[in-house]
Amino acid sequence: MDSIDDHILREVSRDGRISNLELADRVGLSPSACLRRVAALERSGVIAGYRAVLDRAALGVGFTAYVTVGLNAHTKASQEAFERAMSRAPEVVECHNITGAVEYLLRVEAADLAAYKSFHTDVLGTLPQVNAITSYVVMGSPKDERA
Repeated sequence: MDSIDDHILREVSRDGRISNLELADRVGLSPSACLRRVAALERSGVIAGYRAVLDRAALGVGFTAYVTVGLNAHTKASQEAFERAMSRAPEVVECHNITGAVEYLLRVEAADLAAYKSFHTDVLGTLPQVNAITSYVVMGSPKDERA
């Protein structure tokens, strides 16, 4: 990795559909050299894939919350059961096992508050592993660089 690779990664992160010709021009390489570097970054796993950035509002998702979840048992079986349940929940778009006072941080997206309440009650509220739930409702996102 060098400064040119870093520049390539910044450009590809901003626009995964950028043409090789445009990318080469932006990073100051010939198209063939640029293509070789991108291919090497893909082979090494630094570039793990490409994604589309979706307009959540256009998809009917008008409610986002970050949710912390504490478990009632600190066992591997409890964590695995919780993680399986979260992998099946379409509202959960991110699930992170974290350090601190609770075990998990979730990013939950739903159509509206009523849909979130249903998820909170009918999914999280029914899991025997869950001991504590705290919701943080997103009111705006002035910076969001997730792909």
